[in-house]
Amino acid sequence: MDPDASEVARDFRPFFRVYKDGRVEKYKLFDQVKPVPAGLDPATGVETKDVVVSPETGVSARIFFARKASGPDRKLPLLVHYHGGGFCAGSPFDTASHGLLSTMVTRAGVVAISIGYRLAPENPLPIAYEDSFEALKWIAGHSGGSGPEPWLNQYADLGRVFIVGESAGANIGHYVAVRAGAAGLAGIRIKGMLIVHPFFGGKETDEMYKFMCPTSSGLDDDLKLNPAVDPDLPKMACEKVLVCVAEKDWLRGRGVKYYDTLCGSEWKGKAELVEAKDEGHCFHLFSKNERAEQLIKKMVDFITED
Repeated sequence: MDPDASEVARDFRPFFRVYKDGRVEKYKLFDQVKPVPAGLDPATGVETKDVVVSPETGVSARIFFARKASGPDRKLPLLVHYHGGGFCAGSPFDTASHGLLSTMVTRAGVVAISIGYRLAPENPLPIAYEDSFEALKWIAGHSGGSGPEPWLNQYADLGRVFIVGESAGANIGHYVAVRAGAAGLAGIRIKGMLIVHPFFGGKETDEMYKFMCPTSSGLDDDLKLNPAVDPDLPKMACEKVLVCVAEKDWLRGRGVKYYDTLCGSEWKGKAELVEAKDEGHCFHLFSKNERAEQLIKKMVDFITED
C-alpha cells in the first residue's frame, strides 16, 4: 500500500477533503442540522411524506402539506425547493429544510416539495442539475391529476408553481427554470422564483466547483455560474424573481450581479432585489431574529401577492 495514500491531496473546507488515494471525507458543516422523520407535526399541523422520484437514480423528495389549508375544491400553489450545501451537502430531510418549508407551508398556504438531488463529488456535477430538472419533469407529469403521487394530484395547483432555493439550491433553481423554458416544459406554470443568497461561484470556490464539475469551463465561461453567457436566459420559464442577498455574505456580489443580469437581459419577467443588513449567508435557516422574520415575511408576500 502506498504510504502516501492517506495524505490529503485537496482540502476544500468547510465542505470536504480529498485524499491521495481518491477517498473523499466530508466535514460536518453544522452540528445543529439533523435528520427529521416524516409524519405529522402536531405543533404546526404540517404533514410530510417521502417519495421516490426516480427508482433508477434513487432521487427522492419530501412533500410538505397542511391539510387544514386545503379543501375539496381548492388546490394550493406548489413550492418546489432545492436545498443548499455547496452541491455536496444538505438534504430535504434535515432540520434546515424542514423548518423553512414547514413555515412556508403554514404562512403562504402552499404545498411544498423538496428535491433530494444526488450530491457531489461522489456524483460529479452536472448530475445534481440533471436530477433537479428530471424532478421538475416528474412533477409536471402530475398535470391533470394523473401522476404517481396522490398528494400532488389532489392538492397541488401546477398552474401556480414557485421555485425556491438557497445558496447552491438557488443556482440549481435558476438553471431548472431556464431549462424548463428552453425545453418548453408543459404541465406546469412557474409563477415566480425565490433566489436566496445564491451561489454563482467566486474565486474562493472556483477550484472546488471545477473539482466537483470536471466539465466546467470556470467562473466566467460556465453558464451555470455566469447566467449572462447563457443564450437561453431570455427563455427562462418564470414570471417574476425575488433575489435575496445578505450584506455580510461573501456571495453577495455575485447575487447582485445576477439581479443586474436579469434586469439587463431580454427575459420578459420582473426582478426585485432585497438585502438583509448585518447578516451572513443563509442566516434565516439558523436564526429566528427580527431580520430572519423580515426575510421570511418577504418570501411569503412574494408568493401570496398574486
